[in-house]
Amino acid sequence: MIIVTDLSHKIGTAPILQDINMTLEKGGVTALIGPNGAGKSTLLSLIARLVPIQTGRITVDDLTIGACPTDVLARTLAILPQVIDTAPLLSVRELVGFGRYPYHKGRPTAEDHAKVDYALETFQLTPLADRRLETLSGGQRQRAQVAMTFAQDTDYILLDEPLNNLDIAASRSLMAILRDLAATHSRTIVIVLHDINYAAAYADQIVAMKSGQIVATGSPEAIVTDRLLQDVFQTDPKVHCLNGKMMVQV
Repeated sequence: MIIVTDLSHKIGTAPILQDINMTLEKGGVTALIGPNGAGKSTLLSLIARLVPIQTGRITVDDLTIGACPTDVLARTLAILPQVIDTAPLLSVRELVGFGRYPYHKGRPTAEDHAKVDYALETFQLTPLADRRLETLSGGQRQRAQVAMTFAQDTDYILLDEPLNNLDIAASRSLMAILRDLAATHSRTIVIVLHDINYAAAYADQIVAMKSGQIVATGSPEAIVTDRLLQDVFQTDPKVHCLNGKMMVQV
């Protein structure tokens, strides 16, 4: 369980998050949605300890963020930031292998190699395992980076806008894999999404943010409404129910 209590954050004098209180139960897919500047990426970075906590408290299971050892947290929670620097000459296998570092500290075992192979297979990357990253498409590289977080073998996976620059086929494929990981591998996935239709189609829970605050939390059926689009996104397309899923008409 991730519990965020009275969390606030500023950059300089500009408030980015204000009095965030949130509880995410273990399991399933939670989508963070909201307009640009809502504070979604900052919230994710604070949970993952990428940014120091200024005010408030975050716990992940029995770990207190900012107080627990980094290597212990890295075996509990993995994050893929929105921007990641990746050496283009690495092979896919080498990149995915970085996910095992919190365990082997530079001395990979047979178990580590097996975990990497499993991550490659899960994300349909086995045929590309020995290809250099520079030779891959944007969608393939993104899939390899998410596979690296999966290979870290943590209960919690945090992903910041992993659908950026992906076409519709790659986006659907990645979201389907993540949905399956949550359902069959008991992973808790927290994902920042800009496309509300992907959040509605694949998430169990949606957290809507605006101006550094949480304005709504609940299932897609409860959250994705005409009123939400007007209040949070200042836009007025209609929401329809299609095959039991909410869909925003564009």
